[in-house]
Amino acid sequence: MDVPPLASGPPPPDDPAAVAARYADNLKGLLLAVLSSAFIGASFIIKKKGLRRAGSSGTRAGSGGYRYLLEPLWWIGMVTMIVGEIANFVAYIFAPAVLVTPLGALSIIVSAVLAHFILKERLHRMGILGCVLCVVGSTVIVLHAPEEKNPSSVEQIWYLATQPAFLLYAAAVVAVSVVLMVHCSPRYGQTNIMVYLGICSVVGSLTVMSIKAVGIAITLTLEGINQAGYFQTWVFAMAAITCIILQLNYLNKALDTFNTAVVSPVYYAMFTILTIVASAIMFKDWSGQSASDIASEICGFITVLAGTVVLHSTRERDPPSISDLYAPLPPKIYWHVQGNGDLGKHKNDDLLSADFITLVRQDYFI
Repeated sequence: MDVPPLASGPPPPDDPAAVAARYADNLKGLLLAVLSSAFIGASFIIKKKGLRRAGSSGTRAGSGGYRYLLEPLWWIGMVTMIVGEIANFVAYIFAPAVLVTPLGALSIIVSAVLAHFILKERLHRMGILGCVLCVVGSTVIVLHAPEEKNPSSVEQIWYLATQPAFLLYAAAVVAVSVVLMVHCSPRYGQTNIMVYLGICSVVGSLTVMSIKAVGIAITLTLEGINQAGYFQTWVFAMAAITCIILQLNYLNKALDTFNTAVVSPVYYAMFTILTIVASAIMFKDWSGQSASDIASEICGFITVLAGTVVLHSTRERDPPSISDLYAPLPPKIYWHVQGNGDLGKHKNDDLLSADFITLVRQDYFI
């Protein structure tokens, strides 16, 4: 299949009309990006409130429950997030990525401030430092990332997506996602924030590539060039829907399990980095990078890593729900109950080693 090369010609002359038009477009993109960050940051808090309300009367999302689908507050948060994502998508039409993407860090500030006042989630001073490091590191990476070349057709994106380098990246994403979902999630998902957010981030990098293809197809169709007849359009659409569903599922688990002020910056940092990597592999933009840009990106990666470690070490777990407090004890366990002077003990002879739990207050059994 013959595919036209990506446009790489010289920029148009800087006449006053063109400069004014670019300034107006950049201003529209700036306002849309700020609006998008406000909506997305608020959606984290609204969804968290909905998840808490749903978890108080059933199985929590972090434990595999889906009762939040019946919670109106969660759906309000979902609609808020969709509005923010649409605004972000349109912002990329008017302004370059180096302007729009760093502004996504504003959603972290919005969610942190709202979480402090609405959810009463405390963020320690070191946690604030970690948040700042994540934002600064991600911004440095974005500002020094290679410029993205815009494809002009769905067929061109399909050609790029079927190149060996990107196929290898996509296979790695699928493999990592399966390992995290099947092996790590049941064992470490409740204690390690990187499991749920790792799934969201690696899958999200493919979501962006798929949505970009769908966006180009919609744009061309509205211009009179129907793209619905190409099977590639539907493949990208199905890939985008599948990835979005996986992202939402594990993002809900992360929000229900960990502090919102920690989830937001870590997710933003990981998602931004992996999206830039996926875009660079797919569009082969790294070949034009200078040594200073590469050094700056490495520094950005190190800064983000440091911020993530600080945030993870200072995070506060949400208090367990009532259902968690009265959950049944594991069948194989040594247990010891002390109340009103009475002492009881039970031992499972088939168990070689087990935890030892002491319940001091008698009101656990009332």
